[in-house]
Amino acid sequence: MVYRHPLPVLEVQWRQLQRKPLHTAAGSQHASCHRRSTRLAAAPWFWALVGPAPPLRVHTLLLPPVAISGNHSSSSLRYVHIPALLLPPVYFCGLLVALWVWKCMMLVVFQNKIIYMPGLPPNARSERIADYANLCGGIQWTDERTRAADGTDLAMAVTTVPLSQRESHLPNGSTNGEKAAPAHVYILYFQGNASSIPPRLRDLSFVLRAVSDSKAPNLAHVQLTFVCLSYRGYWTSRGRPSEKGLGLDAEAGVQWIAQRHEQMYGGDDKSLVPTLLVWGQSIGSGIATNLAAASGRTPSAMPIRGLILETPFLSVRAMLETLYPQKWLPYKHLWPFLRNHMDSWANLGMIADLSKKTGQAAPGIYILEAARDELVPKEQGEKLYQRCIDLSLHVEKATVPVAYHSEAIARGDGKKLAAQAILQLTQRALNSG
Repeated sequence: MVYRHPLPVLEVQWRQLQRKPLHTAAGSQHASCHRRSTRLAAAPWFWALVGPAPPLRVHTLLLPPVAISGNHSSSSLRYVHIPALLLPPVYFCGLLVALWVWKCMMLVVFQNKIIYMPGLPPNARSERIADYANLCGGIQWTDERTRAADGTDLAMAVTTVPLSQRESHLPNGSTNGEKAAPAHVYILYFQGNASSIPPRLRDLSFVLRAVSDSKAPNLAHVQLTFVCLSYRGYWTSRGRPSEKGLGLDAEAGVQWIAQRHEQMYGGDDKSLVPTLLVWGQSIGSGIATNLAAASGRTPSAMPIRGLILETPFLSVRAMLETLYPQKWLPYKHLWPFLRNHMDSWANLGMIADLSKKTGQAAPGIYILEAARDELVPKEQGEKLYQRCIDLSLHVEKATVPVAYHSEAIARGDGKKLAAQAILQLTQRALNSG
């Protein structure tokens, strides 16, 4: 059987009261009083009042289970004596280990709170489109609503602009002997992990103006609808963010675009080609690749024709190793407990396999990096670019100079590169039919 030793007991030695014989008559007369005083002095609390008690002898007992046979004997007890001088360091080290384990547990349990920050800045949930209307350069944004498959109410900011303002002087929009392809381009935008949609409208508006002012001859009379989807828990959307929930939000955004296209042009009009591009920034790039890699999550009439990945990363696991590279920190080894992956590296492989399986052209990919990205290492963008080349996926990569992680399109060069990405992916989608 297995016997566990009892807990350690403090051994206390008390000074004994020595009784002296009484030989006098007075002593015999006061015998009863003496017996009462003896009982009083023998009590432990008496010595606590009279004087300091002798020092305690403390032994610390190890309590591992000990298998014994037969009768239990005291020789099986194991004692470890810890001097009083070493007790504070032992307690301190134990506290550090406890805090270390506690933080690891908190990282696992509250990982959604760490990854998704819809409350930063504090007024992010109360932002309004009207607060930024004067900064959008004439681009009019409207507030739209939709619902995810689980019933979560989602907010969106939507605008429509001409893709090219070049006027065609030939019949049917033909230029230089070529007929302009009738099409409507839709861009579904996924933001990063903090803030909300309204503060981003200013930079996105100037990107759209750069696209509209491009005067691309082959894109005359082509309309562009830009849809900024607010994740659940962000801005005025309901719910709480998670990777699974954000996947449902992305599907709801595509479904809303498909319904919008049908309402505008009718389901029987096959001459107008809908072209869907997906733009993801930071963690939004992971949501974008998740959407493109999953089969059957988008309507068959509106496949994804292009991906714009702004400051993308390989995966949440790779970012965990990047943010906590220290060997003495265990956080990078907690990846088996991740509930959020956003593995763009694996998603690119799934996109290539899906293209081979269905026979449809894989979406073109445009990677937009920030030269001074302080969060995502440049190597991760290089690996994604090389991954696309190895999978024979059409890919282009550009870097915004003197830009940090959240400033890629805030810089003038970044706006031009983003506009160039939209035009190139649109032209490629139209050329491939």
